[in-house]
Amino acid sequence: MKLSEFRLAVAEEFGEAYGRSLLRDLVLPALANRTGDEALEAGTAPRAVWLALCEETDVPLSHRHGAGLREPRR
Repeated sequence: MKLSEFRLAVAEEFGEAYGRSLLRDLVLPALANRTGDEALEAGTAPRAVWLALCEETDVPLSHRHGAGLREPRR
Protein backbone atom coordinates (compact mmCIF):
# COMPACT_ATOMS: atom_id res chain seq x y z
CA MET A 1 0.00 0.00 0.00
CA LYS A 2 1.39 3.35 -1.04
CA LEU A 3 1.08 6.33 1.27
CA SER A 4 -1.38 7.95 -1.15
CA GLU A 5 -3.53 4.79 -1.05
CA PHE A 6 -3.33 4.83 2.75
CA ARG A 7 -4.49 8.45 2.92
CA LEU A 8 -7.37 7.65 0.55
CA ALA A 9 -8.38 4.62 2.63
CA VAL A 10 -8.41 6.65 5.85
CA ALA A 11 -10.46 9.44 4.26
CA GLU A 12 -12.95 7.01 2.73
CA GLU A 13 -13.42 5.02 5.92
CA PHE A 14 -13.44 7.80 8.52
CA GLY A 15 -13.86 11.07 6.63
CA GLU A 16 -11.03 13.53 6.11
CA ALA A 17 -11.22 15.51 9.35
CA TYR A 18 -11.89 12.56 11.67
CA GLY A 19 -9.27 10.46 9.86
CA ARG A 20 -6.63 13.15 10.42
CA SER A 21 -7.64 13.33 14.07
CA LEU A 22 -7.33 9.57 14.50
CA LEU A 23 -3.88 9.51 12.93
CA ARG A 24 -2.73 12.38 15.11
CA ASP A 25 -4.31 11.36 18.45
CA LEU A 26 -5.16 7.65 18.64
CA VAL A 27 -2.42 5.58 20.26
CA LEU A 28 -2.11 2.18 18.56
CA PRO A 29 -0.83 -0.61 20.83
CA ALA A 30 0.05 -2.75 17.79
CA LEU A 31 2.52 -0.04 16.71
CA ALA A 32 4.53 0.22 19.94
CA ASN A 33 1.99 2.64 21.46
CA ARG A 34 2.57 5.25 18.77
CA THR A 35 -0.02 7.22 16.87
CA GLY A 36 -0.48 6.53 13.18
CA ASP A 37 1.39 9.71 12.31
CA GLU A 38 4.28 8.82 14.63
CA ALA A 39 4.48 5.31 13.19
CA LEU A 40 4.55 6.60 9.61
CA GLU A 41 7.25 9.14 10.52
CA ALA A 42 9.28 6.29 12.09
CA GLY A 43 9.15 4.38 8.81
CA THR A 44 6.34 1.91 9.52
CA ALA A 45 4.70 0.69 6.31
CA PRO A 46 1.39 2.41 5.56
CA ARG A 47 -0.33 -0.99 5.25
CA ALA A 48 0.74 -1.90 8.81
CA VAL A 49 -0.58 1.42 10.11
CA TRP A 50 -3.83 0.92 8.19
CA LEU A 51 -4.37 -2.55 9.64
CA ALA A 52 -3.54 -1.40 13.18
CA LEU A 53 -5.93 1.53 12.83
CA CYS A 54 -8.65 -0.77 11.53
CA GLU A 55 -8.12 -3.20 14.39
CA GLU A 56 -8.20 -0.51 17.06
CA THR A 57 -11.34 1.14 15.67
CA ASP A 58 -13.20 -2.09 14.85
CA VAL A 59 -13.42 -1.49 11.11
CA PRO A 60 -15.21 -4.51 9.60
CA LEU A 61 -12.99 -7.02 7.79
CA SER A 62 -14.88 -6.32 4.57
CA HIS A 63 -13.59 -2.72 4.62
CA ARG A 64 -9.96 -3.43 5.49
CA HIS A 65 -8.54 -4.77 2.26
CA GLY A 66 -10.16 -2.75 -0.49
CA ALA A 67 -10.12 0.89 0.57
CA GLY A 68 -7.52 2.88 -1.28
CA LEU A 69 -6.59 -0.02 -3.51
CA ARG A 70 -7.48 -0.99 -7.05
CA GLU A 71 -9.88 -3.85 -7.58
CA PRO A 72 -8.07 -7.20 -7.52
CA ARG A 73 -7.56 -9.04 -10.80
CA ARG A 74 -9.75 -12.06 -11.40
